Amino acid sequence: MREMIKMVVVLTVLSFFSGGVLAYLRNSTQERIDNQVLEFVKGPAVRSIFEGAGNDPIADRFTIQDGEVERTIFVGVFDGEPRGVAFETSGKGYGGDVGLMVGIDVKDNKLMGVGVTTHGETPGMGAKAKSDPSFVAQYKGLALEQTIAVTQDGGSISAISGATITSRAVSSAATDADKIYQKLKSQIADNLKKFK
Repeated sequence: MREMIKMVVVLTVLSFFSGGVLAYLRNSTQERIDNQVLEFVKGPAVRSIFEGAGNDPIADRFTIQDGEVERTIFVGVFDGEPRGVAFETSGKGYGGDVGLMVGIDVKDNKLMGVGVTTHGETPGMGAKAKSDPSFVAQYKGLALEQTIAVTQDGGSISAISGATITSRAVSSAATDADKIYQKLKSQIADNLKKFK
C-alpha cells in the first residue's frame, strides 16, 4: 500500500511538472504561432482579395467583439481611402468547416473577393476551393444583399465538379458574411477612420 501511495505521489508531481512545462512553452510561443497563422494561413487570402492595395492589409487590422467571438478585421486602402475590409467566416463543408476570408467594398457594398483559409475537404476535389482561382473569382463583385448560391440551388456560382458540398459551404459563408458585416457595420466604420 505504501508503494502505491508513493507511485501516485511521484506520478502526480511529474504530471504537474510536465503540464507546467507544456503550458509555459505554449504561452511563450503563442505570439509566434499567431504570426505564422496570419502570414501563412490568412495572409495569402487577404493579399489576393486586396491585390493592388496601397497598404499592407495584414499589418493594418483591428479587432471587434461580435458577441462571444473576437473578429479580426483587415483593411485594404486604395487611392488613400480605406475602401475594403476582410474578415473570416465559415461554412459547413464535406470534411468539416471551410474557413473563408471575405473582402467587402465598404463604398459599393459588394464583395471584393473571397479566399479559402482552412478546410478539411478531399484533396483534388473539395480542396480546389482553395487552389482554383477561377472558382473564387466568381464571387468578386457580387452584391452583399443577394443570397449567394451555386447554380444547382438557383444561384450564379458554378460549383466545383465533384465538390458541390464544398461549393455550397463557400457560398453559404459568403452569404453569412453580409449578416456579420451589417451587424458590425457601425463599429467597422468607426475603426476605419484611423486609416484615413
